[in-house]
Amino acid sequence: MRARAATIGDLEDVFRGLSKRMSDEYVAAGKDSKIAYDNLMMNLKEGRAHALVEGDKAVAIIAWHEHSDAADTLFAAQDDFFRAATVRFCKRHIRHIQALAGNLPIHSRSWLQGADVARWFRTIGYEERGKENGANLFELPPVPSR
Repeated sequence: MRARAATIGDLEDVFRGLSKRMSDEYVAAGKDSKIAYDNLMMNLKEGRAHALVEGDKAVAIIAWHEHSDAADTLFAAQDDFFRAATVRFCKRHIRHIQALAGNLPIHSRSWLQGADVARWFRTIGYEERGKENGANLFELPPVPSR
């Protein structure tokens, strides 16, 4: 797996085969796939979106937006993404995104309940920070200064 700057074609490909768990996540958040697509497109056009690529196929898009105290993430993926190897890749790649965002804490949210979701975030290095607007808030703390 590798990451690169996302293209409009990558975004279209990921949404063409969007996983049911992602669709369920958007519905639980009170959105739909079109709103998620539009939000990711905005970040893509601003240069803040990466395609996660397996072979020649984009299987996920991760985007981020910096605020004063943290960088929030947006995400879309196909079923092919949800494997142990991709979680290990994300553990490294999210730190790269964090560096691009000036080492701000990274905030990610999940509206779905389930031990596998929390375990996935913990494996990457996130800490659970409670609830925010009905979602579980996870935070990846900044890399400590040396």
